[in-house]
Amino acid sequence: MSRKIKTIGEVSLSKLEDEWQRQATSAAIAAIRDLVKPDGPIPPLTPVGRLADGELGWIVAAVLFAWISKRAEQATSEEIDTERVIRLVALDVQAWDAGAAASVLPDLVNECADIDWGKPLAEWPKDMVIEFLLKAMRLIRRAMIARDQNDRGITRKSSASTISRQANAAAGGPLMTPDEFSDEIGI
Repeated sequence: MSRKIKTIGEVSLSKLEDEWQRQATSAAIAAIRDLVKPDGPIPPLTPVGRLADGELGWIVAAVLFAWISKRAEQATSEEIDTERVIRLVALDVQAWDAGAAASVLPDLVNECADIDWGKPLAEWPKDMVIEFLLKAMRLIRRAMIARDQNDRGITRKSSASTISRQANAAAGGPLMTPDEFSDEIGI
């Protein structure tokens, strides 16, 4: 029986990933706590059911931005692709994949029109279950390929003109790029 003996100071990749996941979760929780405090936009002890849509949006945005920020920090520190880190987090069911699967549901219902949706799955004939799963796999695979072929990724890429406009506006200037100042006025 061969057993690998760990070298002193050797860190396992799964422990590193777990630590990054803990840090991302802690950052997300801290972001919520920053919203819900006496001088924050949401008063403490406010019942969730009484929050307005905007306030719930703040919470969702704070969680997402803090979590993604921490995962992007991981990607930077480990010199790996940010998109890959964010997408390949150690979750059993990844939201990235769940989104692709959810997008095919209307097509799946149309392709499986012969299925009696009123019957419990346990009562479906074996051949019908197999046919359903194969159709679902094909549609989901196609959706994932389409998702992965998207060159925009999950973060918006700004054009040079957009960045220039934002820089001008931040400096108190007009929302114009330098090359637009030389445009002729059609009189």
